[in-house]
Amino acid sequence: MTTRNVTILNRAGIHARPASLIVQTAQQFDSSIWIEKDDVKINAKSIMNILTLGATYKTELTVSAEGSDENDAVAELSELFDNKFKEE
Repeated sequence: MTTRNVTILNRAGIHARPASLIVQTAQQFDSSIWIEKDDVKINAKSIMNILTLGATYKTELTVSAEGSDENDAVAELSELFDNKFKEE
């Protein structure tokens, strides 16, 4: 399992557009991918799960993946967070 901590850097937090980007990116990989906030762990391939996470600006999350392409999956998703979901 590959895991990386990320922080939401865009001021609007995770709303529909970033959630859609996360799902689109996650679905490119065969690995199981999760995002964790506090004690809540959700499937990163489900837009509804992501939206209900309530992740706002400066929220720290953990992205993890398990499978044949887990390193690439975590790296790509982490890059989305680092680049503020291309919003700013």
